[in-house]
Amino acid sequence: TETAGSPGSPWHLALLCWFPRFLRDPTMGNLLKVLTCTDLDQEPNFFLDFENATPTEAEREVWLQVDVVLKDARGILDELQAYKGAGQEIREAIQNPNDDVLQDQAWAAVVPLVGKLKKFYQFSQRLEASLSSLLGALTSVTYEDPTQHLEREQALAKQFAEILHFTLRFDELKMTNPAIQNDFSYYRRTLSRMRINNLPAEGENEVNNELANRISLFYADATPMLKTLSDGTTKFVSENKNVPIENTTDCLSTMASVCKVMLETPEYRSRFTNEETVSFCLRVMVGVIILYDYVHPVGAFAKSSKIDMKGCIKVLKDQPPGSVDGLLNALRYTTKHLNDESTNKTIKIMLQ
Repeated sequence: TETAGSPGSPWHLALLCWFPRFLRDPTMGNLLKVLTCTDLDQEPNFFLDFENATPTEAEREVWLQVDVVLKDARGILDELQAYKGAGQEIREAIQNPNDDVLQDQAWAAVVPLVGKLKKFYQFSQRLEASLSSLLGALTSVTYEDPTQHLEREQALAKQFAEILHFTLRFDELKMTNPAIQNDFSYYRRTLSRMRINNLPAEGENEVNNELANRISLFYADATPMLKTLSDGTTKFVSENKNVPIENTTDCLSTMASVCKVMLETPEYRSRFTNEETVSFCLRVMVGVIILYDYVHPVGAFAKSSKIDMKGCIKVLKDQPPGSVDGLLNALRYTTKHLNDESTNKTIKIMLQ
């Protein structure tokens, strides 16, 4: 018997005639797209010029504000990288509590270091304010969606990427330097003892108790700059009720997708004139995934996530051996939702 779908049946012939018209009808075509495609099938496909993007007139005001902060970021990383700590002086002072000379030497070594730690913390506050300015611009109603924002506001997108790049690098350096917390703990204990004994402890680097508590909390976190950005993004969402949370999370997921597409598309990758741009792009992709994982209600690893996590991990694993171990570890150990029961087993295996 001939069924409606049998080749040659009237139904089949009618369908063959009608289907092309269905596709040509824009409303019907959109319906078909919604029914058959996921968000991941429609990844943004454009080149974000991380090397040469310059601000348009519309971007200039925000760009100039953020540029002032980013100019100081390089110096902050250099100072953190050179941070050696006062471990030797502190050990000798603790082992010889009655030797005033050693106590004075330890104090003299720690005070300028605490000045640096205070400076790093204060920079994190400036960075958070810059992030908020960029999010305000990149989630505004100027353009319809995050892809248009990132494509047409490339200078701001580049600054956003530079903040993420700085954040991951700062946290990597901090994680491998236990002297930071040891120095600050010793400073607080000694300062407390000096106050009890009414000894003078004034100086340009003295940190009052309230600020000391905030600095302690900052450095107690494994990834303090990332936590600052995460808290800042959450604060931006809560303070801007007129901006749907999706505008912010979609901005993050789109940035991750743009980085992934550029890295896996030879035509785009060949346009990088500097090999460092590849590692910059990889670091930004990972940074934005981690930020999304903290800010999005269900995170980056859920089925409903708009980030192609398998694709992003594959891009990382396609890099030369050993070159991205730090970034893979960042996904393993600094994300929020990787170990949730709902996380796809394949993703967990890929990150083992």
